[in-house]
Amino acid sequence: MTAAPRTLELFYDVLSPYSWLGFEVLCRYKKLWNINLQLRPSLIAAIMKDSGNQPPALLPRKAQYLQNDIRLLGQHIQVPIQLPKDFFSVILEKGSLSAMRFLTAVNLEHPKMLEKVSRELWMRVWSRAAEKAGMSTEQAQGLLEKISTPKVKNELRDTTNAACKYGAFGLPVTVAHLDGQTHMLFGSDRMELLAHLLGEKWMGPVPPAINAKI
Repeated sequence: MTAAPRTLELFYDVLSPYSWLGFEVLCRYKKLWNINLQLRPSLIAAIMKDSGNQPPALLPRKAQYLQNDIRLLGQHIQVPIQLPKDFFSVILEKGSLSAMRFLTAVNLEHPKMLEKVSRELWMRVWSRAAEKAGMSTEQAQGLLEKISTPKVKNELRDTTNAACKYGAFGLPVTVAHLDGQTHMLFGSDRMELLAHLLGEKWMGPVPPAINAKI
């Protein structure tokens, strides 16, 4: 008898490039590890504020390190991530509130499309080669009209608060529910530890089954 999938929650924001990296790795492993991956769109700015943390881009040395780190990790994990030319504007000025409300609306109305639409938004923010996620213009327009509704606002706030209650101080955060215990892992570089907790094998960021398709 096949064991029931273990539940993992991934809290993420498309403003976070590390969220994209963690997202892609977990999407590659969800069948290999028999996990029920629950995508939880959250607002990184609110998590930062609640925890007293601040964006790395505000600190010159961290900002400089981050740019090179993202480039190298993108190559290693095989995610087409590129820093936008207006990097600091994207990070510090534009924010992600509208985007995350949009993903929240997608999750409420068309949950099966959340993975594709999330990836599309990351592609638009962090890559020049965006592909359509398969959503019709009418569907997209309908969701855009809902991003200011109380239902969407409350859902995004509740999801962000849930991340904060788990102890989040940034994103991505992966929460594993295993044998009655809850484990919160921060960052996109804790996948080997997650494999240990799951009792599964870590085969690198691009497992052989995926690598064969590339």
